[in-house]
Order: sequence, then structure tokens, then C-alpha cells
Amino acid sequence: MQVVAQQPPKLEPLPAPPPPPPGVIDDDGPRVNISNNREDQVEEMRQNGRVVMIKVTPPGGEPYYLIDMAGNGQWIRRDALTPSLSVPQWTIKTFD
Repeated sequence: MQVVAQQPPKLEPLPAPPPPPPGVIDDDGPRVNISNNREDQVEEMRQNGRVVMIKVTPPGGEPYYLIDMAGNGQWIRRDALTPSLSVPQWTIKTFD
């Protein structure tokens, strides 16, 4: 039995997408602005024109995040983006 490898078709690269028409603002996706303030690197993540998360990286330190969960300007500091672990702590049975 002879097996013949099938050659993939020759593909051509896709052309670049055209720019948006004048006056149209593409604000669907998140935007990230990076700036260096006082030696800290600050990255602002915007969604719909509003800052929703800030990543602050101090020089030589671990980055931390400031997150506006409700969109009301109350920032919560997180040292990592992993969800915090909430362990249930209720009594199931007591022995006297």
C-alpha cells in the first residue's frame, strides 16, 4: 500500500483591513495606556472611555492592581489578579 502526502493549497496573505471612516471612533475594546510616574510604571486599562483597572509596577517590586469593581470610583487594591479564596467557616457539629 502506497501513501501519498497531500500538499496543502498555496495560501496568499490577507490584505490589511481598511482604516475606519473619518469621524468614527472605535471604542468597543479595552484600551491600555502606559506611563512612568515617579519611577512607578502605571498601566491604565480603559473600557468605553472609563478607567476600570490600573496596574502599578514599582521599580524592583511586585506589581499590584487597583480595580474599580462597581464603576463608582471606589478602588480596591489586589496584589494579584487571581480571585481571593473565601473558605466557608461555619460549624457543622460540636461535641460537648
